[in-house]
Amino acid sequence: MSVDIVAGRSAEGVGGVGGAVVQPARRRRWRIPRTLAWAAVTPFAAWAVARVAGLERDSLTTQLMTGTPYVAAASLVPVLLAALARNRAATAVALITTAALGLSVLPRAFRSGDPVTGTPLRVLTLNTLFGHAEPDAVMDLVRRLNPDVLSTQELTPGMVEKLEAAGLEKVLPYKVLEPEWSAGGSGLYARYPLTPRKNLFEAIGHNMPAALMTVPGSKPVEIVDVHPFPPLGRQVYDWTAALEALPSAAPDTIRILAGDFNASLDHAAMRRFLDRGYVDAADSAGEGLTPTWPVNKRVPALITIDHVVADQRVGVNAVSVHTVPGTDHRAVFADLRLPPP
Repeated sequence: MSVDIVAGRSAEGVGGVGGAVVQPARRRRWRIPRTLAWAAVTPFAAWAVARVAGLERDSLTTQLMTGTPYVAAASLVPVLLAALARNRAATAVALITTAALGLSVLPRAFRSGDPVTGTPLRVLTLNTLFGHAEPDAVMDLVRRLNPDVLSTQELTPGMVEKLEAAGLEKVLPYKVLEPEWSAGGSGLYARYPLTPRKNLFEAIGHNMPAALMTVPGSKPVEIVDVHPFPPLGRQVYDWTAALEALPSAAPDTIRILAGDFNASLDHAAMRRFLDRGYVDAADSAGEGLTPTWPVNKRVPALITIDHVVADQRVGVNAVSVHTVPGTDHRAVFADLRLPPP
């Protein structure tokens, strides 16, 4: 008696006599084309080269470079695509790209160094957006954080009057102000006496007042209010020149620079400036990825362009970032420690 099976003549065929052995059909494995893997990897690799080598030159590439933290996170996608494509070369390039971008960005999220000691100096900086920051909110922040110096940008004469009416000069009675009815105004308010420093450097861009502040228990400290033009269009050349014109650290002077640099740590011009003897306080405190601009009801802060920069001999105890109604910049507060006199 014979019994039919799927592809054999009899039950005996299963044993290999007078029948055929059936092979199960192989499933086709889905694979990403190798060319697609390279197409995904190449732009990220080019970005990594530009970031590491500091190749941005014109306005567009300079502005794009502020997006490096987001590109670093997204660079994991080409790694996955190249691996799925089984393209070893593309996978290797993607891994190197992710590592280069990660090493450029991730250290900002971690504190560097041990807790510091020394004479406290608390610095607060805020771009007031053409004097539209709410003065009561500014005063609330000043009372809560208790800064020794407040560096303001886009300070208008009207904003000066509003801050005075809100009581700022009762808390920070000393000042060196250069207000204007435009984005060009700036000003320093301080708890301790200020002596204006003229001709310390060429201020290219907006007003950038500087002053020598007498600090009890420490040598006098130079404070610089920083606000170059944004790198838009041909202003990118003035922006670069402004960062290059800022004074380098000096062995006989402790200097703090605070303001709206219109630059992030992913800009080569900003890194070159820091290499002249300074540290970015937020970077040192592990807050270097906290964005400061733009802030409004519809768009969250995306990039970090407001900074407190200190002489390398100055310790960074803590840094925090605060939203102030009325302005599109967040305030940056740095709790610093000055070296012994």
